[in-house]
Amino acid sequence: MSLKKVAVIGAGNVGAEIANQIVCRELANIVLIDKYGDIAKGKALDILTSAALKNSSSSIIGSDDFTLVTDSDIVIITAGLPRKPGMSREELVEANGNIISEIVTNIKKFAPNSIIIIVTNPLDVMTYLAYKISGFKPEKVLGMAGVLDTARFKTFIAEELGVTARDVNAVVLGGHGDEMVPLIDCTTVAGIPIKQLADDATIEKIVERTRKGGIEIVNLLKTGSAYYAPAVSAVEMTEAIIKDKKSIMPVSVYLQGEYGLNDIYFGVPAVLGTGGAEKVVEFKLNNDALEKLKTSANVVRETIEKLKCIK
Repeated sequence: MSLKKVAVIGAGNVGAEIANQIVCRELANIVLIDKYGDIAKGKALDILTSAALKNSSSSIIGSDDFTLVTDSDIVIITAGLPRKPGMSREELVEANGNIISEIVTNIKKFAPNSIIIIVTNPLDVMTYLAYKISGFKPEKVLGMAGVLDTARFKTFIAEELGVTARDVNAVVLGGHGDEMVPLIDCTTVAGIPIKQLADDATIEKIVERTRKGGIEIVNLLKTGSAYYAPAVSAVEMTEAIIKDKKSIMPVSVYLQGEYGLNDIYFGVPAVLGTGGAEKVVEFKLNNDALEKLKTSANVVRETIEKLKCIK
């Protein structure tokens, strides 16, 4: 069986690690595109060499030639400016908006049948922009957000309680920012509600750390932002699509009335398969969670309003 083709746009830390993970898992053949072609070629060659040690038959090439994206099944966009200490995701909107607009215009030209996964921040806003620029069906454009936020939430719960993250079942909804909404009522550890294992103050501390998880890493690194966990999160989505897993994952998808929201990309559970985000999973939330979701959505909408490139 021939492998699918995945194009990764941006050969920085996130893009290169996504390409590496896909090759390691033998999920697809990779085209790694970057405006600095030699960097893309160098990283692609390094990853290709490692594939021989991993018994992977996936191929990978690097280039600055966007025509190589032609006929890609999935295009993952990581290109854009990273956050710096003291910078919010929203502050990136104008610069990264211009970058995404140019990239998506080229995707529309060379890979019109592809599924687009956005990793660039501000995530939900860039995904909305990609949808508007591409003209693709909404299920073919989605953003990586909730998978990463949920992984951080589970990790911090496990650390606080001294258990393995594997036993934590949790989900984080909302925009990929400081107003994201970890669902406490849906959080369990080995089937036990978290409220029976931790007091309110401890839970709130975990929630706050989850919301600040990205900037915590930015502040520690000082010259970059997270890339291992974001990359694996994007690859988990990619694998679900390529293998038609029908996995339910919290991702940024286009809402058309679900959760009372319209014309917005926002983090909610969706079924991922070969069609992309094939179905939005809507379930009943308590009033507190709904209000927090609305607050998060308002932040996303306010940032969308700053997008000059779609006005």
